[in-house]
Amino acid sequence: MPRATLRLVATLCALALLLVAPSARAATLLRDADIEHALTQLSAPVLRAAGLSPGQVQVMVVQDDRLNAFVADPSHIFVNSGLLMKLPSAKALQAVLAHEAAHITGGHITRRLGNMRAARNAAGLGMVLAVAAGAASGSADAAAGLLIGAQSSALRSFLGHTRAEESSADIASVRTLVTAGIDPRGALQAQELFLGQEALNVGRQDPYMQSHPLTRDRFRSLEALVAGAKMAEADDPAAQYWFLRARGKLTAFLRAPGWTLDRLDRSGSQDIALMREAVARHRQSDLGGALRAIDGAIALRPNDPFYRDLKGQILLESRRPEEAARVGEQARRLAPRNAQVLGGLGRAQLASKQYAPALQTLEAARGRDWADPRILRDISVAYARAGNTGMASEATAQRYALQNRMEDAAIHAKRALDLLPRGSAPWRRAQDVLDASERAARKR
Repeated sequence: MPRATLRLVATLCALALLLVAPSARAATLLRDADIEHALTQLSAPVLRAAGLSPGQVQVMVVQDDRLNAFVADPSHIFVNSGLLMKLPSAKALQAVLAHEAAHITGGHITRRLGNMRAARNAAGLGMVLAVAAGAASGSADAAAGLLIGAQSSALRSFLGHTRAEESSADIASVRTLVTAGIDPRGALQAQELFLGQEALNVGRQDPYMQSHPLTRDRFRSLEALVAGAKMAEADDPAAQYWFLRARGKLTAFLRAPGWTLDRLDRSGSQDIALMREAVARHRQSDLGGALRAIDGAIALRPNDPFYRDLKGQILLESRRPEEAARVGEQARRLAPRNAQVLGGLGRAQLASKQYAPALQTLEAARGRDWADPRILRDISVAYARAGNTGMASEATAQRYALQNRMEDAAIHAKRALDLLPRGSAPWRRAQDVLDASERAARKR
């Protein structure tokens, strides 16, 4: 793995293992505090205008170069990294989000998924991501079949929207954009990316073509809807800033460093350019250059927790954990409830042998993001250092279950059950993992 990476989290649920074949894998989520904050800023006005609560719907990035965005439950909108990097503007991304939100408010997900529980736990989210992984491989039906088997056919076509649903979502999305004061021409910018897909055979089409059928007739209908809105073309500078920041950080980590350094003048603002330069220099093992760049970004935005979080990541990955912990403390003071920021601080504290503070910080992070294997890994190390083998085994069991390593998960769950107070919350979590492991074993 490269030394400098986004904080990648492959989230695979333990309970979904009862339904998924052992070889099935979940899609990989790109988890980053800065990017997720930017997406929250962009999605909040869209969700409110659609009648949804921004606090109840999370936008997450799936690591996949192909053009795709989808919803599979009422609580998450998934956007592929490839789509986010190729969209031209904030209003285009917001149009995509408005369209996907319309599928939630229109009841399309409820009708397709039937009695599937909302993905507010590891089970539901793991099922969604396993099907997403199947879609990315061109085998959405096969993935859904693995998940559901003979029990239900509800998920077999959950990625497939009817043309009536798409037309309804188009109409609703334009109304949502107008209500939110967002230029609806972004919808045309987004749809133009997909028109060329119609000329490709199904095997070469992006998943968006299969889940969101596009035709030129539909595009013309959307043009009429947008023209009828009669809004003056305008870009929201704040929205454009957060869009460029999310896209800029994503490309800085996923493109070659030289590619990024050649395009710093396209970043949109000086602080974003410096942030992107810092990532590129870090990936080239140029610590001095990376620190000069990120310090420049911090000087421009001194109250921004995410630039300090990135500086902490650079220092930690450059084997300077004490300095990383000090910078992480600064980030935490600015964003005390952000799980990703807390996780980064806890990781630095652990690496600098501050075991008691690390454990406290990491438990706070787990309380806000229970499905992050990196946090679980760090917690298990912290508990082991503190001599609490039972809690270390419980966290390890949870992590292995999320990674579909159920035999390993069962070993650590049994150990935790022998050491933890019977009936306590950690004991119950270990018991859940063991039960899931045993049922998965019976399915094999």
